[in-house]
Amino acid sequence: MTVGAALMLYAIVVGALGPAGFRRSGWLVRAPRLGAAAVLAAAWSVLFALLLAGVTLLLPASALTTDIGHLVGACLTRLRAAYGSPGGAGVVVLGQVLSTGLATRMVFVAGRLSLARRTERRRHRLLIRLAGRRLAETSAPIVVLDAPGAAAYSLAGRRPTVVVTSGAMEILTARQLNAVVAHEQAHLRARHHRWQLAAALAAQSLPFVPVLRETPARLGRLLEMDADELAVHQHEPRILASALVAVGSAGASADNDSPRQRTATTAAGADAVARIHRLLRPPERLPLRRRTLARSAVVAVTAGPLLLATAPALLALR
Repeated sequence: MTVGAALMLYAIVVGALGPAGFRRSGWLVRAPRLGAAAVLAAAWSVLFALLLAGVTLLLPASALTTDIGHLVGACLTRLRAAYGSPGGAGVVVLGQVLSTGLATRMVFVAGRLSLARRTERRRHRLLIRLAGRRLAETSAPIVVLDAPGAAAYSLAGRRPTVVVTSGAMEILTARQLNAVVAHEQAHLRARHHRWQLAAALAAQSLPFVPVLRETPARLGRLLEMDADELAVHQHEPRILASALVAVGSAGASADNDSPRQRTATTAAGADAVARIHRLLRPPERLPLRRRTLARSAVVAVTAGPLLLATAPALLALR
């Protein structure tokens, strides 16, 4: 099996079977930040494997050759054979299409996401200036937005801000509000928005690949749990859980007419229920041995495609 074929097989296996593996991995919620790293590493390893597969199809090499002179000769021979035969030329063209097409797609998606997020951030900043007011009694930048719905979110950027709607202020107690604000500040301190951007880039680059398509939602759930863990270092878990219940109840009572809105509300409600159960009945902390093993697996998944692609050159250098 050639290196290109091996990389393609890796991308197909991880891309198709990855979601089922993650659903059976109970340790993800026991160590949410490490689990988020594993989910993101698996998604990006598929993209790297496909990119490197195209490159290796363009530059064939013999992994069985240990002499550098023989390696160069084998490369030249295989390149001449590739361009000289219809089948070989097709493989080279496939490599060109795969590598350049995927790279172009990723650059296009990155530009589109960057523009969309910049526009959304500017819209939020304008909305805050027009309908928001800063809480003077708080040290952190917290803005109250005049809106009937109950919501709280963080706004990243050069001036990180936590935004709480007036509807949330009306239903939350002071302790609940502080816990919610601590949760949102945890998102900002941990740079979770960068993780989500990387997940969105992977998912939109190849949305038909199951593991990539499901990465943003799965990563978002784990990052919410990670922010919960950081927030309960300063606040009682039951206070944050009760705040989730209050905000969720207010959202459930809102009028959602469209099927898309109802689906989104149901999904968000299911995630909130899982978070509430986790806050009230925290899972056992992942043992150090399993945590180390999981970190090693993340590193292996991240570096695996590159090591596989460079195996012939490493063998030749020996």
